[in-house]
Amino acid sequence: MNKVALAITGASGAIYAKLLLDKLLLLKTQYAEVGIVMSKNAEEVWQTELGNDSYRKYPFRFFDKHDFKAPFASGSTHYNIMMVAPCSMGTLGRIASGVSDDLVTRSADVMLKERRKLILLVRETPYNLIHIRNMETVTLAGGIICPASPSFYSKPVTIEAAASTVVDRMLDLAGFEINSFRWGSA
Repeated sequence: MNKVALAITGASGAIYAKLLLDKLLLLKTQYAEVGIVMSKNAEEVWQTELGNDSYRKYPFRFFDKHDFKAPFASGSTHYNIMMVAPCSMGTLGRIASGVSDDLVTRSADVMLKERRKLILLVRETPYNLIHIRNMETVTLAGGIICPASPSFYSKPVTIEAAASTVVDRMLDLAGFEINSFRWGSA
């Protein structure tokens, strides 16, 4: 049974984190645990972009950014999936360089060293060469870079529907069985 760590960083794109939390609630038969670490910047961005603090209502276990006793800070707890959504370029850079200075980067390091799934939903545009090289480094180390680039072939008519195409893709990459639009389907 999956054990999922979700990190929410201060990049723009709180809608992705919210939709991911909503969808994880619907997929509760596919995981044993979900642990969340959310930066202070992420809380501020959530408030700014979504106009509320509804992240507090989710029934998942939240951990402080500096809580190195969190279960997903160690490979021995068998958390097998980590998603960072959205992933700031600063967080990407620290993960790529192996800097484990908080729970987010330590947990990402654990996922890479244990050869488990690490999926980073990067949210920046345009990319500079440093961003691209950091994405390459994480990819070569076994992580998956999932740009926050919505698809439009499902003809989404709301911002939430467009953002859901990205979240669904992320959940696909993590190995969850989800009911979402597939290319070539009616």
